[in-house]
Amino acid sequence: MKSSFKYIAAAAGLGVGSLFISVALSQAQEGGRPEIILHKPNPHQGFAPTAGSTSTQSPPIINHGGLVLGSPTVYLIWYGDWNQSNNTDTPGGQNIVRTFLGGLGGSSYYQINKSYVIPSGTFGVGPETADGYSQGKNLSDAGVQAVVKSALSSGKLPVDPNGVYFVLTSSDVAESSGFCSNYCGWHTYGSISSANIKYAFVGNASRCLNACAAQTVGPNGNAGVDGMISVIAHELEEANTDPNLNAWFDRRGSENADKCAWTFGQNLIKAPNGAYYNLALAGGNFLVQRNLNAKDSRCYVSADGLQ
Repeated sequence: MKSSFKYIAAAAGLGVGSLFISVALSQAQEGGRPEIILHKPNPHQGFAPTAGSTSTQSPPIINHGGLVLGSPTVYLIWYGDWNQSNNTDTPGGQNIVRTFLGGLGGSSYYQINKSYVIPSGTFGVGPETADGYSQGKNLSDAGVQAVVKSALSSGKLPVDPNGVYFVLTSSDVAESSGFCSNYCGWHTYGSISSANIKYAFVGNASRCLNACAAQTVGPNGNAGVDGMISVIAHELEEANTDPNLNAWFDRRGSENADKCAWTFGQNLIKAPNGAYYNLALAGGNFLVQRNLNAKDSRCYVSADGLQ
């Protein structure tokens, strides 16, 4: 990686701008952009999901001319132990994620990304693999990259420059640079296995539901994994439209999902267990943050104008 600063984008998404906390790392990246774009924790802790503003988000998002993915492929790396009975990831945490991704590509929600010209509004889901604590239970940023590198170099996953590799951690795993306190997930890119590889970290929200989930009850009965769903969508949208951190972002550095983060629209539905959701996909109900439409700089739940 070529950058010097860790970049933590505030995720209020309420038209009040973004807060950035920069931590010097090593050598400055070309163009001054950060090494890792992080999704800030929920600023509305302890409250029900926030609808968010229907107004234009300012400053506008801008195309800086970098690579944008047309139709990426998502690869999952299940880090830790997703099956042990004392983890809150069970029951069925992996299947919640699989169901979500299976219904998301091509959905009206994901079609919002078509406003960024090149994206098709869909994506593929590739093979997945597991990693049982190869980097321990306290991952560093470099450790996350090592997990991705191991999956590629071992042949467990293909080397795909058009892919986005997600390292999803079980609830007993921490991330040492600030999961729960400074961020809930992040995305970046790097040279791995002689290719430009885009990858993301998403931590299990059960470690800090007030910080990394919008509610303490999930619509699928698994609050931690249900909370991860919105963060996965956030990172995938940003990796789609700004994979090398040089394409779509505003003058403050916020990417499309940053500008709508932790806002869920005007039409929340309450499930029988008391949880809220705003998307029904492939037989599952999900609470997913809104995304920014580049054409009018407003946040939407669907490409057909639902805010």
